[in-house]
Amino acid sequence: MYGDSATIRKILTELGDTWAIVGLSANQGRAAYGVAAVLQRFGKRIVPVHPKAETVHGEQGYPSLDAIPFPVDVVDVFVNSGLAGPVADGATAIGAKAVWFQLGVIDAGAYARTRAAGVEMVMDRCPAIEIPSLR
Repeated sequence: MYGDSATIRKILTELGDTWAIVGLSANQGRAAYGVAAVLQRFGKRIVPVHPKAETVHGEQGYPSLDAIPFPVDVVDVFVNSGLAGPVADGATAIGAKAVWFQLGVIDAGAYARTRAAGVEMVMDRCPAIEIPSLR
């Protein structure tokens, strides 16, 4: 298990409310779109990260993590597992406090590197499923 209930709770309630969502675009049919809406309802500031840098749910998008001009607390990853490792490394590089790999996004090496860097991480879980149960 990559992320126990204590880690999930810590990320969702203690580490900050600015969430960069990698893979979030204006495509309403994608899971990231719905998850971002749930996070907003629970008071999180979402930051879309996608090559198109689209505005989503009223928030300005950026083409990459390192293009975001303010601190990010959590990086939520909606890219396929083969691309997720470099995103986790980028999250560590920008000083994020946590990385969250969505359901089906698994990279054990990225998990080990991220945790070794002192950054909290959850993998193969969905914050939109977890956050309602914390209230």
